[in-house]
Order: sequence, then structure tokens, then C-alpha cells
Amino acid sequence: MKSLDGIKFAEMVQMGAHHLYQNANYVDSLNVFPVPDGDTGTNMNLSMTSGAKETEVQAQAHIGKTAQSLSKGLLMGARGNSGVILSQLFRGFGKAIEKQETIDAKGLANAFQAGVDTAYKAVMKPVEGTILTVAREAAAKGVEVAETEDNMIAVMEAFVAEAKASLNRTPDLLPVLKEVGVVDSGGQGLLFVYEGFLASMKGEPLPQKNESSLDDLINAEHHRVQDFMNTEDIEFGYCTEIMVRFEADKEPFDEEQFRQELNPMGDSLLVISDDEIAKVHIHSETPGAVLAAGQKYGSLIKIKVDNMREQHSAIVNETPANQVKKAERHPYAVVTIAMGEGVANLLRSIGASYVIEGGQTMNPSTEDIVKAVKEIGAERVLILPNNKNIIMAAEQAVELLDIEAAVVPTKTIPQGMAAILAFNPEASVSDNKEAMTDGYAHVKTGQVTFAVRDTSIDGVEIRKDEFMGLSEGKIIVSTPAMMDAAQAVINNLVDEDAEIITVIYGEDATSKDAQALASFIEENYPDAEVEIVEGKQALYPFILSVE
Repeated sequence: MKSLDGIKFAEMVQMGAHHLYQNANYVDSLNVFPVPDGDTGTNMNLSMTSGAKETEVQAQAHIGKTAQSLSKGLLMGARGNSGVILSQLFRGFGKAIEKQETIDAKGLANAFQAGVDTAYKAVMKPVEGTILTVAREAAAKGVEVAETEDNMIAVMEAFVAEAKASLNRTPDLLPVLKEVGVVDSGGQGLLFVYEGFLASMKGEPLPQKNESSLDDLINAEHHRVQDFMNTEDIEFGYCTEIMVRFEADKEPFDEEQFRQELNPMGDSLLVISDDEIAKVHIHSETPGAVLAAGQKYGSLIKIKVDNMREQHSAIVNETPANQVKKAERHPYAVVTIAMGEGVANLLRSIGASYVIEGGQTMNPSTEDIVKAVKEIGAERVLILPNNKNIIMAAEQAVELLDIEAAVVPTKTIPQGMAAILAFNPEASVSDNKEAMTDGYAHVKTGQVTFAVRDTSIDGVEIRKDEFMGLSEGKIIVSTPAMMDAAQAVINNLVDEDAEIITVIYGEDATSKDAQALASFIEENYPDAEVEIVEGKQALYPFILSVE
């Protein structure tokens, strides 16, 4: 194979996207932190799928134009840091060949290298041992081989082989990967894309997906309902999927009994099991309760929670359910992102103009953020991600907006709360960004969630299903008791300067739990004022703010 045109490249993109789709759950499982929101595979899959759809629609023989279609689709669909980096890799790739009708082996290698250069520039502080390293070392090998080899398949084989080798070296570059015993999840996702490219070039099939039975049923169920209802009619709004590995010291599993237990929690219930594993799909308003039900029988080895109201809106081109009434126009707006109805209401009450539903398990795309800003007719806007994995998508959205806009790089809900309170509608965007960034600098964040696997991080031994306490993003404790974890986080965060402690409790905690934690704080830190908020967030029983 001596040349590559746009039609063949479009086929490569489809196969790369499909291979990533088939293995997205595996990529999710490689996330370092054993929290139930590891979503690298999900984000990369959704991002690549967006690129592949645009490519399929716009494919033409001119490879430069086809590559630009891929770049556009990826740019708008990018979710999470991994998705944004993926979009930047192919943004540079497309730019390098935009005027070419076909490319040869050198052109292909150089395009991959251009993509690496673009991606590194897009990341403020590039970290080695990540997707960037895998992309860089693979591209360097491709360029080297293309100097003496004009067979594009041979170049791509060397390229993929080096990507695999680079991926296997990532634990040597990032100690936390070696400590946990995994390779970099973003690098693994990128490798799946590259392997799909190579299989397409060689005319070889990809390995068939083995776990298709439940997925096929789920897809059929979603297809059955999505065209025959309005978004506001969705009674159970969270598509919840779990996989439970049975354990001898837990309750014996009875499929029919389990089905009867889950049935009142929602609709579209599907349960499939064998001697070792149960797979569950249900549409529910309380995904936390579904997770808790599964944990009675063993360990949760897969968790996926999607907001169907948002998904259905996108499918049928409706206005999202929580925006059925036309959004109020805000010429000078604060757009923020949050998971949980109570959290969203809290942010609105203190000054947020628009809250995009998303967060831990559902990172909004670049396009979602752009649409939100346009929806409220903003002429000036500040965007608060409230999640470190959404910051890059927000920054990419700012580049696409033709108004004055900036990202205030909040990484948590408590930081977002403090930043909103520092907003001054009379100040410029740049001045507000500075003031809002300063405004959250004094806020400390704690979280309580549960572990999805055994591991050890920073000297903390973690057991599956235990509650983990995180202080400023670092796991400090793992314990069977939720309240013990919450109290440990409070003790770690609170010092003599603490004035206000906010307890935001989620679906997996009760008002009684929140009151008990507040009593603990009042007894041990009597000088601090305690506030309780029902956040209704999934997966995190407590989010704690100390300021």
C-alpha cells in the first residue's frame, strides 16, 4: 500500500472507533483511583464516536477534507481530558494534510507527528507516562521507519508496535501506575484506535465482542422507547448498568429474587447471570440504591450511570427536559457544571446563570458547553467546570465561542460555590476570572465514595466496597463504615481557621446521616458553622466544603 485517500481513511476511522467502543469498559477499568467514576474509556469512546459520525457523513476521496471532518467531529464531541487530547492529536493530523488529496507513508507519519506537536501545545503541563507519551513515541517511530520504507502498512505496523511498547512502559514513568499495577488508561484507549486503523489498512477483522448479549438487549430497549416519548415524560432518568462478581462471604445470589428487589426501583429492567457474574440494566431515579443492592452479593466490577433525559434530548433534537421552558437570557453569564438536582439548585441559588448537568460519570462535551452558552444568549461568560476532567473541554469551548469568555478552572463543587460568590457583574471577564480564582483558593474539599477494587495508593490499603475518604483529591482512608470515612475527612480538613463547613449529602446518604455528621462537627469543632444541603448526587454520599 503506497498511498491513502479519504475514502480509505474514513474506513480506518470507523474501525478505530469501533475497536475503542468494544473495549471502552476495559479502558475504564484501568483508571488509577478505584472510584466508581473511572470514565476514560467512556469519554474517549464518545469523543471518537462523534468524530467517526462526522467522518462517515462527510467522507470524500480528498483525504485532507476527510481528515478535517474527523477533526471537527472530535473537537465538538470531546469529553474529558482524554477526549480533548484525542481531538487535539487529530486536529494537528488534519491540519498537516488539509490540502492533500492523498498521502504516502511519509505523509502519514508526518501527520501523526504534527498531531503530537499540537496536543503537547494544548496541554499546559504535559505529563509523561500518559496518552501523550504513547502518541509521541509511536509517531517518532513512524517517522523513523518512513525514512526508508514506503509501504504504508509496514510503517503503520511499526507505529502500532511502538505504541504498545510505549504503553507498557508507562508504569515506569508514572509511579502511581506501577503502584496500582495498571498501564495508562488514555494510552490504552489510543492504542485501540491505532489497532483499528491498522486492521482496516490490512483488511483484517477486529476480534468480536464477547459480552454482547446484555448490550444488545439494552440497545434494543433504548431504541424501542426513544422515538415514542418526549423527554419530559421520562419517569426514571438514569440509565444504570452494573456488573457484580459474586463472592462467597456475601449473600447467595438468586436471580429471580434480585429481579424482584430491583423491579420497584425503575423500569426497563434486564438481569443476566451465570455462576460467577450478574449483569444488570435498569432505568432508575436512584442509581445509588441499585448499586447498593448489587453489593449485597459481591463486588461491583462495572458501573455506568447516564442521564437519559440529556441523551434523549440529543437523540430527538429536543430542548433538554430541565430546560423545557426557554432559558432565561443572561448577557453576562456564569455557566457551571454539576451532578445532582440539589447541587444544581444550590448553584443557581447563589448566582449561576445556567447549570449543565454532568460531572463524575457524565462529562459534558465541548459542544454541550458551547450550546449552553448560546442557549442563554450570553455576550460575556465565565465557565466553571467543577471537575478537573472537564477543564480542557471547557477551554476548548472558549476557543470556539465568538464572545468574550474565560474558564475559571474549578475542580470541585465547593470551589465552584466559592467562585460564583466572588462574581461581580460590573467587572470585566478577565478581572472576574482573577477574582473568582482567588475566591476559591481558600476552600478545601472532601469527598466520600466507595472502592470498586482492591488496591493500595499512597500507603492506604483499599478493599473493594469499602468507603473511601478523599481530602483535597487524595485518598486518606478506606473503611467499611461510611460515617467513619466522613469523620476522618473532616478531621483531616478542618483546622483552627475553619469558619464554615458545608455537608452536601447524596443519594447514598440520608438526612439522618447528614445530621449525625453535623453533630460530630459541632461537638469537635464548635467554632465552625455547619450547613447541610441535600445534593442528590450519585456515587458520592458526601461532598464536604471547608472554608
